[in-house]
Amino acid sequence: MDQPQSDTELKTDRSRLRRAHEKGAYDRDSLNAVLDAMPMCHIGYQIGGKPSVLPTLQWREGNHVYWHGSSASRALRAMVGADVCVTVTMLDGYVLARSAFHHSVNHRSAMIFGRPEKVTDTAAKEKHLKTMVDQVFPGRWEDLRPMTSQEVKATSVLRMPITEGAAKIRSGPPVDDDEDYELPIWAGVVPMSLQLHAPEPDPANQQGLVMPDHLSRIRIG
Repeated sequence: MDQPQSDTELKTDRSRLRRAHEKGAYDRDSLNAVLDAMPMCHIGYQIGGKPSVLPTLQWREGNHVYWHGSSASRALRAMVGADVCVTVTMLDGYVLARSAFHHSVNHRSAMIFGRPEKVTDTAAKEKHLKTMVDQVFPGRWEDLRPMTSQEVKATSVLRMPITEGAAKIRSGPPVDDDEDYELPIWAGVVPMSLQLHAPEPDPANQQGLVMPDHLSRIRIG
């Protein structure tokens, strides 16, 4: 079971914000809130000594973040035991100021540093994959056919402890130079959000299949 960790330990020389430090948050609740709000992440790593970034889905279980992919993936093999950086971002709005210099965006982001490990136990791997489906598609797992042993074998699951990182959060109206507030220029925020639309059935569905109730409960994060 995950052991509680002091929030202050998440702030390190590598993870602390050098600029706009007032936007930084190093408590576990702030970091977890960003991870839980957006399943899409980007993982920075090195392969063959060169930098690369992998977009993929992530999910959190306690004080660990997980992701999965093909067992044949060169990217996942390169990540195991190596330093990686996992980032998650939610864009919440455009911030229009009275000068181009002070334009910005409202956003929530999280950056985590660490060294992932591969989940090798088959039963544990299946459990974590079920958790991923349950988090992204609540109620879906029970409707699906069971995973085959070959499918489990063909899937790699990586996990990384959340021990070093930071959340960066910007919200609210623009912040202009004092003298610019006297200018007759409109300023404000254009909010934005991700939106799920009505499910579209697969044309190959069997005739008469009714959309399951759990699809109406799917949310982002």
